[in-house]
Amino acid sequence: MADFTYQVFAAVVEKGTFFQAAKALHVTPSAVSHSINQLEKEFGFPLFLRNRSGVELTNDGQTVLPVVLDILNTEEKLRQISDDIKGLNVGRVRIGAFSSVCINWLPTIIRRFKNKFPKVQVTVFQGDFNQIAAKVANGSLDIGFSSLPVSENLLVKPLIKDPIYCVTPTDFQPKDGRHVRYDDIGHRPFILQQIDYDRQTKKALDRYQVEPNSLAYSIDDQSILSMVESGLGLGILPRLALKKLSGDVNIFPFDQDFERTICLVTNKTESQTPSTSHMIKEIDDFLKRTYQNDYLIG
Repeated sequence: MADFTYQVFAAVVEKGTFFQAAKALHVTPSAVSHSINQLEKEFGFPLFLRNRSGVELTNDGQTVLPVVLDILNTEEKLRQISDDIKGLNVGRVRIGAFSSVCINWLPTIIRRFKNKFPKVQVTVFQGDFNQIAAKVANGSLDIGFSSLPVSENLLVKPLIKDPIYCVTPTDFQPKDGRHVRYDDIGHRPFILQQIDYDRQTKKALDRYQVEPNSLAYSIDDQSILSMVESGLGLGILPRLALKKLSGDVNIFPFDQDFERTICLVTNKTESQTPSTSHMIKEIDDFLKRTYQNDYLIG
């Protein structure tokens, strides 16, 4: 099994301080410090820069981190396979997801998964597409929901097409009554989350010549609807994000179709662990029940 010092190293990276890493590992801070000093002596170079607020990885530390995480994840895979053979069905699944998947999909998926595998630990990290892909690539997440294209070298499984809509105040009506066109928008500002100004959302805004200085940013999707309802601008949101939101607004398609492709990303090591394989099957089953042939890929 992997050296405990590797677990300490990974915990310090995740928590940012020796003290918080010690709490997570249920050891003393001095034990953490000793383990890191021992590992640095073994490697022959410093892994962390110490400062008053905590620690941060050195360049050399960043280089060895993916290798250490790969060792720990491979060990976890071996343990899960061993337990699965014995019929224990234990293990862990670390999921990364963006906001609308966290709200609309994960509660049902995780509840059904936990009913079948109550001993498997499930944790969720919420972030943007790039953060999730990067964390799956370096092994700190087992599975992630992202959007195409994915630049990381990962196993990528497209899931659904998610159309993008224009959200307007109730007194706004497109000239043709059905689609928002370029001349409907005029000089109105658009409201969105800053992390969403990317990929298909940016492509849509560029298509209608919406300049960056005409954008206003909100902290979450529900706040976008509230700001649109107040007449502060137009919103742009995908179908999934709108599913559980409420507000006195209108929702129109653009006159040109825009859609993001939501995908599942894993790396080769984590995709083969029993717990992750079971979770992927649960996700597939959920999507087939929920969408059937509507927007579902494959």
